[in-house]
Amino acid sequence: MVLYKEIPPCPALAPFVACLWTCRLIPPVSHRVLPDNCIDILWQDGGAGGSVAGMMSCAIEVATARPVRTIAVRFKPGAAAHFFSLPLHELADQHPPLDDVWGAGASPAFDEALWSRPLSDDQALAKLQHMLLRRVASVARPGLAEAALGAIERSHGALRIETLAKSLGVSRQHLASQFRIRVGLGAKQFARVCRFREASARIRATPAEQLDWSRLALDLGYYDQAHLIHEFRALSGSTPESFAAQRS
Repeated sequence: MVLYKEIPPCPALAPFVACLWTCRLIPPVSHRVLPDNCIDILWQDGGAGGSVAGMMSCAIEVATARPVRTIAVRFKPGAAAHFFSLPLHELADQHPPLDDVWGAGASPAFDEALWSRPLSDDQALAKLQHMLLRRVASVARPGLAEAALGAIERSHGALRIETLAKSLGVSRQHLASQFRIRVGLGAKQFARVCRFREASARIRATPAEQLDWSRLALDLGYYDQAHLIHEFRALSGSTPESFAAQRS
């Protein structure tokens, strides 16, 4: 059983944080986590400090053999750069201990706040927001990577990276380098995930009998239905049809 809950961040964290979330896993359970272009930090009861979930380039399976309670924060795409000093591509598809990223001593402070006494989910998330506000770096003016990220998201990943680089007055190689450092994935892979997320959102929102796979593929900028199926399988491990059936 998976019991999952999200809450919006406080106004001071809203520019950086997509949501704070809690999850209780009651085994035996195995669930698939899909790429979402976000970086999370997770704290689990009984664990050895927090861990960072870097941007994912494909889905992963998570199996749990014991009851686990998780308290976590999910940063908006590109916003984790305000909390981490290292190039974010070093975290891609990785799950390092928080101390490896923030330095020794970071995890004990959070563990003390979250686990030293019983807290409800809302109390734990309030504690977490207070701790995060102490970690946020000064906010720099948006740069090249942020401008590119916004354009990709507005197009739901359909914008060609070559076209984007030209519109920003830089080479594709320079854009790719800056994007990886500031965001965590290459611009092309980020766009793939954006388009996949839009496809999966539309599938969830459309009754099965109304799904038109060819129209969906063309609307989202895929070459054809075969291209949609190939990309969906590469990122999620299942076909769009299987995803729609599991949703039902």
